[in-house]
Amino acid sequence: MSTLGLYHPGDTVVHRLPAGPKVVALVAGIVGVTVLVREPWQLVPAALLVAGTYAIARIPIRAAAAQLRPVVWVLIVIGTFQVVFSGWVQATVVCGVLLLSIAAAALLSLTTRVTDMLDAITAAMRPLRRIGVDPDRVALVLAMTIRCIPLMSGIVQRVEDARKSRGLGFSLRALAVPVIVSTLMTADSMGEALAARGVDD
Repeated sequence: MSTLGLYHPGDTVVHRLPAGPKVVALVAGIVGVTVLVREPWQLVPAALLVAGTYAIARIPIRAAAAQLRPVVWVLIVIGTFQVVFSGWVQATVVCGVLLLSIAAAALLSLTTRVTDMLDAITAAMRPLRRIGVDPDRVALVLAMTIRCIPLMSGIVQRVEDARKSRGLGFSLRALAVPVIVSTLMTADSMGEALAARGVDD
């Protein structure tokens, strides 16, 4: 599945919900689990909520797994670091919160068109024009941030597929270097495209 066409068409209640409330729910949910979760068992209700929403949206298991699989190695690295310096409880909490946040952001992209997200964010921030805030620019930044999560997943997946096709064994360095290079090239291309459209004016 292409990350550029991440939206998964559907007619479920999750798909039909307006983009605005879904964006607010995503932000509130991520802030909530980040602030409130302090023990591993506290991740369970949030995980059940996210999994239940995926089920209601009728997102295929393969499509859902494709969004999370590429970040597994990142979570392993972060988890190992946390175990060494903070213990397994903190490692579980940190990795769990990150995984749930990524899953929730991916669900938003799977059930909401980017144009709808942009329109909702722009409308909500329009009153801030009075204090010099550009709603269009802010909406673009937020939408790109949300979309870059699955985009990064796609980059990692392509690097992994290339490694497997060459019959090479796993190496963190062999994974990290191509991912970083591809990410920088993608960011550069996106920057040039935005500049060409006058976004930096």
